[in-house]
Amino acid sequence: MSTHPAITIDDRILAEELRFVERNLRSQELYERATRVMPGGVTSSWSSTRPIPVWISHGEGAHVWDVDGNEYVDVHAGYGVNVVGHANPAVVEAVQRRVSRGTHFAQPVEDAIVVAEALAERFGLPQWRFENSGTESTMDAIHLMRAITGRDLIIKIEGTYHGHHDLVNVSLWRSIDDLGPVDDPRRVPGPGIPQVIADLVRIVPFNDLAAVERVFEQHPGQIAGMIIEPMMMNAGIIPPKPGYLEGLRELTRRHGALLTFDEVKTGLVVAWGGATQLFGVTPDIVCLAKALGGGVPCGAIGGSNEVMSAITDGRYDQVGTFNGNPLTMAAARAVLTEVLTPESYVRAEQLGHEMFAGCTEALGERGLASYGVVHGFKGSVVLHDQPATNYREFLAIDTAVSHLNYLIQHNNGVFLAPWAKSESWTLSVAHTSADGERLVENMGRLARMLDQTAGEVSELFEVGGVT
Repeated sequence: MSTHPAITIDDRILAEELRFVERNLRSQELYERATRVMPGGVTSSWSSTRPIPVWISHGEGAHVWDVDGNEYVDVHAGYGVNVVGHANPAVVEAVQRRVSRGTHFAQPVEDAIVVAEALAERFGLPQWRFENSGTESTMDAIHLMRAITGRDLIIKIEGTYHGHHDLVNVSLWRSIDDLGPVDDPRRVPGPGIPQVIADLVRIVPFNDLAAVERVFEQHPGQIAGMIIEPMMMNAGIIPPKPGYLEGLRELTRRHGALLTFDEVKTGLVVAWGGATQLFGVTPDIVCLAKALGGGVPCGAIGGSNEVMSAITDGRYDQVGTFNGNPLTMAAARAVLTEVLTPESYVRAEQLGHEMFAGCTEALGERGLASYGVVHGFKGSVVLHDQPATNYREFLAIDTAVSHLNYLIQHNNGVFLAPWAKSESWTLSVAHTSADGERLVENMGRLARMLDQTAGEVSELFEVGGVT
């Protein structure tokens, strides 16, 4: 970066945040009103980001509009949910048809069979049950692993999030100084979760087979299973190293443990059959949610005949009043059989590569290094010279620059997910090259701004921090 003594990175951030607020005065008004009746003034803490949360009016196709009338290319996609686009005609028609015939029975409907058959074809696992969120899906997966093996300990990856239930709400969103030794990370539970729960979890870095083998050797006959995102998705996007997933498959089998892929973010998004198809490794259990419902709350777990027999014979009761809800099943059927065709993934990935190439070119023209990943509807561009291979490496990447990118994108008509350092973009079947060009243009704005900024150290964002 060239030096410019008058303007620092924090000056840039504060100026863009001021512009952000000035463009969102109605959001500011609703936020202040909401604080009187909703903690933090939002419906979920993940909507709460600086400078203020944005209140949405409506969406259509690849675009959303906020309550101030500002229009955006939406690559937030509700944290990766809306790969079908907003108000997709097939999903709208399916839900409208279903809602007039009854919305809840706590009994199965025929659509559930069609959805399960489609998922079995895509993921290569024959048996499926339904949930209402990703949190429920991963919770049932961990219950199943323990019920089947009769063991207590679970292995998870450092820094990954698998939902807000107690079982694996350990070792996530922690700054680099709080992680502990790399070969024995601190097992710190999330707020409200007893330490005794965290003590049933063992933490390993992503892409480190030796660490997983070491845990198995330290706890022979005690590990029920391992849960992992086959691509780490809350650290930009970190793909598995060649042979890593295959190695996990072999290790878990050798030690009599089960392997669960948390595909809540990757499933139906990075490929037609998720990361399971993309990398050619089939786990014992797959967890789905987000994109499956086309915007309606959803979740699913798929498993081998052996695993799912534990539900059939009553060793484990997988239950939920809203499991297989008719509205969800109608939407999911449309998503799987009408919208997310194999061709849709090809088109999305082509656009993603166009966007990635444009962004890296814009950054490179100003001497700024970057890396990224594109698979299906997902993509990321991270401003750093070395691709991160695990959570600790990712934490060292500049949070201030990521936040500045979020602000510039937003102020110029592209809606990224809040916490822009951790999140990637999500496209939909409705996105066009013109939509991608808007994001690339904004990346050029960021590059020019950074090129005229003094210094790289922020006082607003700590080095090695999460946000």
